[in-house]
Amino acid sequence: MVTRVAVVGASGKMGQLFCRLIDESEDFEVSARLGSKSSLDEMNGADLVVDVTSPAVSSAVVAHAVEQGLRVLVGTSGWSADRLVSLRTRLADRENGVVVIPNFSLGSVLGTTLATIAGRFFDSIEIIEGHRASKVDSPSGTAVRTAELIGEARTGLGPVVAPHVDQRARGQQVSSIPIHSLRLNGIVARQEVIFGGAGETLTITHNTLDPSSYEQGILLALDAARSATGLTVGLENIMDLGISRA
Repeated sequence: MVTRVAVVGASGKMGQLFCRLIDESEDFEVSARLGSKSSLDEMNGADLVVDVTSPAVSSAVVAHAVEQGLRVLVGTSGWSADRLVSLRTRLADRENGVVVIPNFSLGSVLGTTLATIAGRFFDSIEIIEGHRASKVDSPSGTAVRTAELIGEARTGLGPVVAPHVDQRARGQQVSSIPIHSLRLNGIVARQEVIFGGAGETLTITHNTLDPSSYEQGILLALDAARSATGLTVGLENIMDLGISRA
């Protein structure tokens, strides 16, 4: 059965990419393309809603879709841990689900996974992330997600060593980890997680060179979202990483 997809934010770069991939697929079809002037009711006939809008709009899109009993795939950044907790509660008694993907790049997900593993072995950790100059929000959803996962992995170990964080140039702390954001022409997406230890440093770097790097992750997420229940956050929870989560 073909899944009908309403793409909200269809005119943006990610929206156009989603529409192209859906049009090329035999399993999905675009049933509605919503822009900034569209009524949210235009999504109501779909089986699945894709949200690739902006942090200021995303919550309203997801809330409307959930109330309509639709499943949702969120590719918009800016979903904080508190907002995700509220969304999980809202979905508790429903059969439909929401999949939130901070980054569709497989390499980015693997970089975050490796950083999460390393986070237990170093007490000095900082993140530098860079995106195109037009990206509105900072730090990026990927960097926030990386810091939060490292923080979870360090449960019982205490906060990282982050001196002088009262100074604005030291970045924004997430899970006690300073994040520094670059917004520059010529960058698509980049993240460095730097670990400092006695006599050594470890850097885990991922560079997105072209939006084509998102395609495989988008297809994985679309397939997972059309049968999702509850809340799923992160492509790592869809991919088979071969890592025990016990």
